[in-house]
Amino acid sequence: MNDKMNDTIHEKMTIAEFEERLPEFFATGTGRVSDDPRFQAFLLENPDSAALVRDLEYIAEHARSLFEPANDVEPSDQVWDKIQSQLNATPPHATAAEE
Repeated sequence: MNDKMNDTIHEKMTIAEFEERLPEFFATGTGRVSDDPRFQAFLLENPDSAALVRDLEYIAEHARSLFEPANDVEPSDQVWDKIQSQLNATPPHATAAEE
């Protein structure tokens, strides 16, 4: 099926058909159905479907961010030095006889 025919099918889709195939559209596209030119006319004519797509894109974006590494900040050299000095120090429970 050529792209022109495919575009026409998407424009003539019912809301129920769109919602039924929405997971497929998310899975096979860029993850941004609202940016897909094939659906622009449909989404303009169906504001409830457009709102659903926006909500799902928002949820998907935030779900992906849960798997992104956090902005880990390395401790400063001062912290590492303090840790090292405490590791090298005599344990607090040691007595003079043990030293």
